[in-house]
Amino acid sequence: MSFWKILLEALLTLVHIITDRLLEFGLGWYLGPHKRVATPPNVDQQVILTKSAVELAKQIRERKLKSYDIVKAYCDRIEIVNRELNAVVDGPFVKEALEQASVIDAQLAANHYTDDQLLALPFLGVPFTTKDSTSVAGKLHTLGLLARKDVRATNDAECVRLMKQSGAIIIATSNVPEVNKWIESRNMLIGGTNNPYDLRRSVGGSSGGEAALISACCTGFGLGTDIGGSIRIPAFNCGIFGHKPSSGAINMAGCTFRTGKEQETMVCAGPMTRHASDLRPIMKVLLEPALHSVLKLDEQVDVKSLRYFYVPSIGMRQCNPINRETERIMYNVRKHLESLTGKEVRLAKLPETQLTGKMWRYWMTQEPANFNQLLGNGVELNPFVELFKKLLGQGEYSMAAIYSLLDSILPKENEALMRKATKKCKAALQELLGENGVLIFHSSPRTAPFHYYPLVKFMDFSYFSLFNVLRLPATQVPMGLDAQGMPLGIQVVSNHNNDRLCLAVAEELERAFGGWVAPFPLKR
Repeated sequence: MSFWKILLEALLTLVHIITDRLLEFGLGWYLGPHKRVATPPNVDQQVILTKSAVELAKQIRERKLKSYDIVKAYCDRIEIVNRELNAVVDGPFVKEALEQASVIDAQLAANHYTDDQLLALPFLGVPFTTKDSTSVAGKLHTLGLLARKDVRATNDAECVRLMKQSGAIIIATSNVPEVNKWIESRNMLIGGTNNPYDLRRSVGGSSGGEAALISACCTGFGLGTDIGGSIRIPAFNCGIFGHKPSSGAINMAGCTFRTGKEQETMVCAGPMTRHASDLRPIMKVLLEPALHSVLKLDEQVDVKSLRYFYVPSIGMRQCNPINRETERIMYNVRKHLESLTGKEVRLAKLPETQLTGKMWRYWMTQEPANFNQLLGNGVELNPFVELFKKLLGQGEYSMAAIYSLLDSILPKENEALMRKATKKCKAALQELLGENGVLIFHSSPRTAPFHYYPLVKFMDFSYFSLFNVLRLPATQVPMGLDAQGMPLGIQVVSNHNNDRLCLAVAEELERAFGGWVAPFPLKR
């Protein structure tokens, strides 16, 4: 590397650090003192609210807990803390959810279910939530748009239908950025959602309301969607687990108007949970029937026999440099896996990752959805008109949505170059991983920023969007808190249809490092 190139890299790093610190100082001053989400009022309620969905389902089946009490505890929790989080669009659906729970409890008491029926109802009586952009029959389906403030869905999205079919009870829908296209969950309809660990900070997007509810113990688990990190960014910011499945693994019908028949798309639906042990059972419920034999989620994975690799940086100059606490997480994970396996976690160099932002931008233009029309609720919007209205204080869209509109009129990416770069990067990673390889990858160079920070610096999301471009499965794993009390994390990536490897490693890292850390003091 030449002297001038080294100097340029050093100057860019310095600019990133200075900008980051100025934004942190200015926004921290503007947004006021640090405040976390409220603690559950008593130990009994806390015990219920912090259990895994699998454990709740087990205790309901064994009649150690009533579904009614669990649903009520979560609905009560929403009523209390949503005033702080601003995460709910519709709900909680207290009356109908409690009625469903009561019926389940009565049927269990009367031995209504056979053993085979109970096996087919793995989440019987467990409350769940999903993001507003994923349709729930009879519930608000706004996509964060003022023009849709009273619109209700007529049908359940396929993933919601399957969860209901598994016995789970929907109790609320959660906030998203307009048409899901931003990395902070804010819109002009209900405003921004606050991070449970620090109400001044971003929950991420687009499944941000969902992540906030799960982390703050307002739901048993949630369903998200991910086109550029939309499950994993909020999961990282809010300290929970989130899995982006292999492309095509889950039917997308009813998610942001998808039909489920789209052949070429980066978007996936997937589970978001406080506990790694919930990811695999939820995936089994959601999985397309023909893919059960392909993904082999029931197959035992020996994490000690896997081959492990890591990448220290994506190499994009537009991203923040990896901070020390984030580097420490990568080091700790590597050392644990080396101790576990007796083998080195090998450094990997992937080609073209410095083009990740451009590749993702190109592939977004190949999506079957027209995001400009989605934002206009079926009408093609003029970005200059919407910007002018916004500057006059008359706009119907957030500044982030205006950014998306303006991006649509900028010069397009070079199609041949982007396709070649994507193919080269994917081929290299697939060859590296094979059938028993796992990649350990940074989630983000830094932890959750203050509200509005992404309007100035937003390219860090490329650490997530790379795996949408490559259509590979990736699991976001919480890894404790930084010095400011914000969640740290790591991504676990495997080859196409090897989701079971990601999920098994996520469970191992939870066992070794503790997983989700409550955003409030736990009562003892």
